[in-house]
Amino acid sequence: MAGIVEMDDHILLVRNVGWPETWFGLVSGFLEAGETPQEGMLRELHEELGLQGTITRLVGVYPFTERNELIIAFHVRATGEVVVGAELAGYKRVHKAKLRPWPMGTGLAVSDWLASQPS
Repeated sequence: MAGIVEMDDHILLVRNVGWPETWFGLVSGFLEAGETPQEGMLRELHEELGLQGTITRLVGVYPFTERNELIIAFHVRATGEVVVGAELAGYKRVHKAKLRPWPMGTGLAVSDWLASQPS
């Protein structure tokens, strides 16, 4: 799953441990046994950023052929104080107006979500 995590008109992007310093992406992770995609997304949000969230909608399902995976992407509104989890090297807040999609993986979900936003 992946989450376009919105908080105070900003999108929170994360950098995983081991990623280059310039790489940031969506909060994401894998389902655990017995979880729904929505439950898994909210668990990952809490594990990675210490936040609570509400899923507002499914953005879409996207191929991630580089890893033979599917990405189920949600829009999530988050609340709380950010506490960076052990899997992350950092995070950044990007105002929605400045968010730009990237050409693969979760960037496809960002592109669709941006296209659905009111002008």
